[in-house]
Amino acid sequence: MRSTDILKNEHRVIEVVLACLEKMTEQALAQGHLDDVSARQAIDFFQAFADRCHHAKEENHLFPLMEARGFPRVGGPTGVMLHEHEEGRRLLCEMAGALIGAGAGDEKALADFAVHARAYVQLLRQHIFKEDNRLFPMASQVCSARDDADLVERFARAEAEDVKPADHEHYLEVAQHLAQRFGIPRANAKPCGCGHAH
Repeated sequence: MRSTDILKNEHRVIEVVLACLEKMTEQALAQGHLDDVSARQAIDFFQAFADRCHHAKEENHLFPLMEARGFPRVGGPTGVMLHEHEEGRRLLCEMAGALIGAGAGDEKALADFAVHARAYVQLLRQHIFKEDNRLFPMASQVCSARDDADLVERFARAEAEDVKPADHEHYLEVAQHLAQRFGIPRANAKPCGCGHAH
């Protein structure tokens, strides 16, 4: 499996939890309070799986390789993706800050949570689309088979050293549990090059 296929598989899992966040936000606005347990699980998933696991693979391994192969960071595609990663982190912090109040039914906190949750869902969906359909094909054009094999090894090492396989599996289970709770179709399980099923 190619390195970008591993990232695409992770995108499918992230999309499931984005759909859960979207649904829990709409339910919260209708009911006047947030399911703060589910919201906390979703935020933790995005911070740990989407950011520390998935985005770290891109930022520490894929993007530097693309830049070494001629893509500029400033004004280039990797720079845009990095900016969007930072914006996603800001929105997650805003959601986390409104979580307790929104769960207690505080009207302002709930409105704040909803604004930032909707912005996050929109940002990540567009971000994923750009990576799947533009960035990753660019990477495939400039990365050799040896480059790709090296990236797959680096991804596996990053999971083993930085995230730990047990944590990775835990967040895949969190995604599936949230999907079941909110009636969202689960991501299709596909084995990835890191030894995990997505």
